[in-house]
Amino acid sequence: MLTSEEIKSVALNLGADKCGIASIERFNDAPIGFHPSDVYSNCKSVVVFLKKMPSEVILAENPVVYSHSAHLLYAALDQIGLNLCTQLEKHYIHGVPLPTDVPYLFWDAENQRGQGILSMRHAAYYAGLGILGRNTLLINPEFGNMIYIGAILIDTEIDPDPFVNHFACPPNCKLCIEACPVQALDGITVNQKRCREHSSLHHARGWDIYSCKNCRKSCPYLTGRK
Repeated sequence: MLTSEEIKSVALNLGADKCGIASIERFNDAPIGFHPSDVYSNCKSVVVFLKKMPSEVILAENPVVYSHSAHLLYAALDQIGLNLCTQLEKHYIHGVPLPTDVPYLFWDAENQRGQGILSMRHAAYYAGLGILGRNTLLINPEFGNMIYIGAILIDTEIDPDPFVNHFACPPNCKLCIEACPVQALDGITVNQKRCREHSSLHHARGWDIYSCKNCRKSCPYLTGRK
């Protein structure tokens, strides 16, 4: 049986920049239907991994650059998840990869609110990979908020990583809240309808383009702890 460190090493060798493991008990407050065992009843642990976006991408004036990079990272993380499950099966650890972004089932059309089958940012927090900032993004002490998250659910109980407890948003910092042009942030959650209507551009040719990145750009931990 592989150890926690050996599993994380496999993920890193497959291209992840960071990897952590969360016990299923850490998800006890997950909404009904969105707990790991609701997705995969045999789940005993959640393996979470990150990839970092090049920091300068977010400073590009043309929004296509950021959107293109984000879609590439989603695809790379999905491939890591699939390959990680395949590698772990060789060691009698079985699991299922989760979609990094889409598809998902839950959609509240009136409020334009979607919810992935598992909250990736909470999974990463539970796996000791960072904190949840006031901008609602996962912030990793080394990589900042320019990170994207993937995960797999496995049928084996593995030693979890400790929570990040030596790092937090700067006291009283509200830069991300003040930078949001549609007041979608309150420091705890995000109003998805306001955010989507402003930041998601659906091009006539069928492309989805992220046209606002203010909550990331304004964060003092954009690229990690100074």
